[in-house]
Amino acid sequence: MRIVFMGTPEFAVPSLEAVAAVHEVTLVITRPDAVRKRGKKLEPCAIKKRAYELGLPVLETSRMTPKALDAVREARPEIIVVAAYGCILPDELLAIPSIDCINVHASSLPRWRGAAPIQRAILAGDIRAGVSIMRVVHELDAGAYCAQADLVVGSSNTAELTQRLSVLGAQTLVEVLPALADGSAVWTEQDESCVTYAHKVTKAEMFLSPEFSAQHNAVLVQASSDTAPARLVLAHKGVRVLQASVVPAVDEIAIAAGEVVVEHGRVYLGCAQGLLELLVVRPDGKRDMSAQAWSAGLRGEGLTWAKQ
Repeated sequence: MRIVFMGTPEFAVPSLEAVAAVHEVTLVITRPDAVRKRGKKLEPCAIKKRAYELGLPVLETSRMTPKALDAVREARPEIIVVAAYGCILPDELLAIPSIDCINVHASSLPRWRGAAPIQRAILAGDIRAGVSIMRVVHELDAGAYCAQADLVVGSSNTAELTQRLSVLGAQTLVEVLPALADGSAVWTEQDESCVTYAHKVTKAEMFLSPEFSAQHNAVLVQASSDTAPARLVLAHKGVRVLQASVVPAVDEIAIAAGEVVVEHGRVYLGCAQGLLELLVVRPDGKRDMSAQAWSAGLRGEGLTWAKQ
């Protein structure tokens, strides 16, 4: 089949690779280079880099302009595949492919429509997370789906779960494409009574707090991302928490909420309920380091911690 692929981040790469291995990708559309790291330099997105490695034609655009729509028409797609492109798609685009326009969405729809389904699944304590191959329609993530698959979240953090779901999404996508081509795909309309929305996660809601339980703080760390990191202030200095764990009740020591204890290179935070042990951190302006290495610089009694 002739396919136009639209995507931007690392999540979309396995889907592009899987499609390109068995179908003719006539055009890859992705968002323009952007500042993605601390270096303040423009960098290409993951899809642009991989598309060039695969020898595929690339169009960079932040929105579907008339010129971009003309480029899609010239590519004559039978199917348009979208995977985390990052732009609202106009109805004009949806009418171009001869078969359909579909999206690889990182949730088991109708749960978690919207921008941050993976983080919201973690924050909500979902046992399983999934992917849906859905028809792109005018309303956000409201189209019928023709395939779904899921997996156990477990202890996966946002980055790990994103990678696992990206692979699962690619597998599910290529498995259903033949059915789309011959018209045998079975579509299921979403149950509107079960819809939940995955609104963008803000930095403010990711601040750890001694007013929360250790379990809740640990979930915030698990759901942390570069755009909305789990953070706190300890000894008047900001720090990002990359890994942490709840201390089992049998190993708890007496620490009041808001207090910090450094013992044999281990850093414990007192929470409203239970203790949180920091494992890997990134102090402001410094590199990632183990809590043990970081603890060597923590001096004095009466250490406390608070929200950012």
